Amino acid sequence: MMMETDAITIQNLAFQWRKDAAPVLNLPVLQIKRGERVFIMGSSGSGKSTLLSLIGGVLLPQKGTVTVLGQQLNGLSNAQRDSFRAEHIGFIFQMFNLIPYLSVVENVLLPCRFSRRRKQNIENRGHSLQDEAERLLNHLDLPRELLHRSVTELSVGQQQRVAAARALIGSPELVIADEPTSALDADRRASFLKLLLNECAEQNTTLVFVSHDSALEPQFDRSVQLADINNSVN
Repeated sequence: MMMETDAITIQNLAFQWRKDAAPVLNLPVLQIKRGERVFIMGSSGSGKSTLLSLIGGVLLPQKGTVTVLGQQLNGLSNAQRDSFRAEHIGFIFQMFNLIPYLSVVENVLLPCRFSRRRKQNIENRGHSLQDEAERLLNHLDLPRELLHRSVTELSVGQQQRVAAARALIGSPELVIADEPTSALDADRRASFLKLLLNECAEQNTTLVFVSHDSALEPQFDRSVQLADINNSVN
């Protein structure tokens, strides 16, 4: 049963890519509390990215329910899920998915063009959108002289921080991170993760972070081994 303190509740979920294929995911239950920072670990091909797509409403399960921030996603239309995702969820993708013809700040502000709620969150704190983008980028240790350059001029580590700032802008209640540190060396991974966790803690943002890198696990409130909760045959 879902509690008001839950950010995510998954019950009796089954997902398969083809009708004649075995389920990729078969999850009896997964609950994540609001404000919790959870590390989900799984090997390559274990269904980690599929799980994140289900939590984000990009995919729908063939069976079971996915409830995010009190909203059961199964009952929403495609357009409603798109709107819900834009308003309430920030994504950090493995390949970052930055827009090459936009500047650093313009990339960070992109979610506010699609979410009235996230824009309003910033204005309610008495900040301009520009000031909040710059604050996040500064908190994530991106040099000020890079803010108005194209993201194509940045290093991989710098692009990663821009992607994190974009996910965090406007204080979404949930941030989903899909292997965002896979291209970084150990020192950069540790630095980036510390900055991300600090920002989520300050805004009481729920963080779901998936990776195959067990070295990151101790920094989270809780860790989940996907193999332990996934009853699929894979």
